[in-house]
Amino acid sequence: MQSLLDIVAALLGLSAVFGYLNHRFLKLPPTIGLVIMALVASLVLLAVEVLIPGLGVSIKVRSTLDQIDFHDTLMTGMLSFLLFAGAMHVNLADLKARRFAIGTMATGGLLLSTALIGGGSWLIFQATGLDVPFIYCLLFGSLISPTDPIAVLGILKTVSVPTTLKAKIAGESLFNDGVAVVVFVILLSMASGSGHATSAVDIAILFAQEAVGGVILGLITGGIAFLAMRSIDEYVLEVLISLALVTITYSVAISLHTSGPIAVVIAGLLIGNYGTRHAMSEITHDHLNKFWELIDEVLNAVLFLLIGLEVLALTFSLPTLLAAALAIPLTLAARLVSVALPISLLGLRRSFTKGAIPILTWGGLRGGISVALVLSLPDTPWKETLMTVCYVIVVFSIIVQGLTISPLIKRLLPDDPSS
Repeated sequence: MQSLLDIVAALLGLSAVFGYLNHRFLKLPPTIGLVIMALVASLVLLAVEVLIPGLGVSIKVRSTLDQIDFHDTLMTGMLSFLLFAGAMHVNLADLKARRFAIGTMATGGLLLSTALIGGGSWLIFQATGLDVPFIYCLLFGSLISPTDPIAVLGILKTVSVPTTLKAKIAGESLFNDGVAVVVFVILLSMASGSGHATSAVDIAILFAQEAVGGVILGLITGGIAFLAMRSIDEYVLEVLISLALVTITYSVAISLHTSGPIAVVIAGLLIGNYGTRHAMSEITHDHLNKFWELIDEVLNAVLFLLIGLEVLALTFSLPTLLAAALAIPLTLAARLVSVALPISLLGLRRSFTKGAIPILTWGGLRGGISVALVLSLPDTPWKETLMTVCYVIVVFSIIVQGLTISPLIKRLLPDDPSS
């Protein structure tokens, strides 16, 4: 049994070593480089275990990973800090100007994608001999549909995208988590037969409690922090206030059963757009930005390292790998339809940059959120299958889509000065 200090030391040490090697030799975007290196290291450990069974190295690493609850580590730990850090650097005026398009993609688009992936994955599982019930296929659709804000915002730092399109990509990824979690909770309730939130009224109330409650909470806590920062000029204390804002907001959101992700995003937008201009000096602004950039980079490094190492906790079989291979084009097709259909039906095409639909489709990366949600599923005969398929899709998304999104943007927007 490893101590918490041992686990943290190992994660930070590996993140530093892999980050250094990537920076010196691979020169890939940090998140992608860490996933690749951790994945390769994990596969090497598995190969060593096959060749020299007596060593038991992968077993020791796996036992250490088992002590890390990925769901709790991300959803009630890292996520609040990463979302706040990301939201702080998003221009609120750009989001407001495109709120209808962002809202459509984050809600209607996600629901459509959930249904398409749910139905398509059921057919795939039936064809590959994996008898996964339809309700669990819908659950899979809800957890794999949301674009991951951590992965998306990380990739946006490394590519040049027109401001209008960047606002839509960032806005959707920041806000569709709350919707996805609500849909996931509703479907999980139906799958487990608990009977909660299965009527239209119950669903509407849960949506309102999660989404609207999260917005209100974020405005209240962010407003309190804003007033506190405006009344002082001490950068150390103001950084501490921002840390307290994130942890308290997320903790209260969990207690009130509102959306913690939405609440911290709203608080981050408030501090990043109004707090930096009206509540702090230039020195404090500079220190606050550098502090949250550091938090963002360090936690991102650890998160994507964990994603790469998580392969050691999975069990692979030929039918499962076949299902995963078929699920990759399914998720991409569902993403394409869920982006293009609402835009076309609602007459939003004119508000989108030329080439936006393929960029939004290919740039809709999956990441840690999907892995955390699939790991939170109750123990059933189908959990292992869903975990493996989800993991393969996430790794494909981060590595393949992440590495090719920049060339795609340059090809589709060759004459755009901001691209």
